[in-house]
Amino acid sequence: MEMTPKTLTFIARSTPYGSGRAKALLDMVLSAAVFDQNINLLFMDDGVWQLARDQQPGMIDAKDLSAALGALPLYEVNNVYVEARALHERGLTLDTLAVTAIPCDDAHITALIAQSDQVFAL
Repeated sequence: MEMTPKTLTFIARSTPYGSGRAKALLDMVLSAAVFDQNINLLFMDDGVWQLARDQQPGMIDAKDLSAALGALPLYEVNNVYVEARALHERGLTLDTLAVTAIPCDDAHITALIAQSDQVFAL
């Protein structure tokens, strides 16, 4: 009996460093993708900092999380979204991101969540 894939939305709201939340969420995303689920990955609030290109976490003895985001296409995680307002508020643009992300407004975010079978936020 085949299982119908679920749509799972993961919301990254934490800065990339200072806690293990960002890495934990990325691990959850990649694990779910291995099981052929439909994955939405949404970066909101301070989570947009996870997408910033040219991070230098070695200065705080941490690993570069943005480099791991490059593995998303290998896991067929192609639905990467970013809260447009959060980007603007933090002085970031789509051109400054380490990966390609689709900008979303509040209505699009609400629709993503409503269409999801499960939502995880860290």
